[in-house]
Amino acid sequence: MVSMKNAKNLRGGTNAIEVRGLVKHYGATKALDGVDLDVREGTVLGVLGPNGAGKTTLVRCLSTLIVPDAGHAVVAGCDVVRQPRQLRRTIGLTGQYASVDEKLSGWENLYMIGRLLDLPRRKARSRADELLERFSLTDAARKAAMDYSGGMRRRLDLAASMIGSPAVLYLDEPTTGLDPRTRNEVWEEVQRMVAEGATVLLTTQYMEEAEQLASELTVIDRGKIIARGGVDELKAKVGGRTLQIRPSDPAELTAMARALQESGLDGIAGAQTVPDQGLLHVQILSDEQLTAVIGLLGTRGFSLAHVATALPSLDEVFLAITGDKATVTGTIPQEVAA
Repeated sequence: MVSMKNAKNLRGGTNAIEVRGLVKHYGATKALDGVDLDVREGTVLGVLGPNGAGKTTLVRCLSTLIVPDAGHAVVAGCDVVRQPRQLRRTIGLTGQYASVDEKLSGWENLYMIGRLLDLPRRKARSRADELLERFSLTDAARKAAMDYSGGMRRRLDLAASMIGSPAVLYLDEPTTGLDPRTRNEVWEEVQRMVAEGATVLLTTQYMEEAEQLASELTVIDRGKIIARGGVDELKAKVGGRTLQIRPSDPAELTAMARALQESGLDGIAGAQTVPDQGLLHVQILSDEQLTAVIGLLGTRGFSLAHVATALPSLDEVFLAITGDKATVTGTIPQEVAA
């Protein structure tokens, strides 16, 4: 088994996953078209993209389930194509569908996988018990997996991918179909593993999940990487922030908007009143513009009860980057003053 420490020594850096020019064809369809990717050790990379974008193909290549047609990938110090056996001992994978043995009980599934990963019998037993408890499956531990509900099978599949405490974990849309409580349990377990040093590559179409877990995001479409960066960084690329201002006197809302419209402040196109909320919305692109707007209103004698900024929602970012024209609403408030 190649540890993460050894992987760092082999690569001379801090990336758990390094991908260069990865290509995969299915007939005339190019599922991956020259993908470059870096995932730092001990972080979660969220991979977003519409259906058919190439997310699952990427995971299957990096987990040795399929062989890429071109390019190069190293995971945990192992070459994906040249060292598949070594790599499989350092990774965990949860695909889009549960893949447990339905004739075995939940406990037997986990124990078997632990033994296949060369865990000593005692360790395999204790690890199976531990994960069954973490995923609220202890009461069903001795039941055959075929008698589990869909959500229970999903949780068992997730537990199976984690039993070997993998250095790198691939989660391909892991919480599809799960209820909110179980989804939160999965999130907590992923965060626990990352805190202990694991690296996670997460594909998802749930924007809340990406924001909750991922420190960096990559957007893939038609087999190509079309955007990458932190959550706030990507949000800033699609229109900056909305400055939300509430005057102490609601009757001053229109006067405040007029003052800004007539101010000629650089980069401020205007202001929009939201009377039912008692708010004034101003589009800004920088902290300097925020300061200028607040300063102007102060010099004009307006008293402010509340000031906050809101970035575009991750849904809006995703739709803007992938070129979808659908309308999505919602923002994530970030209070900056009161």
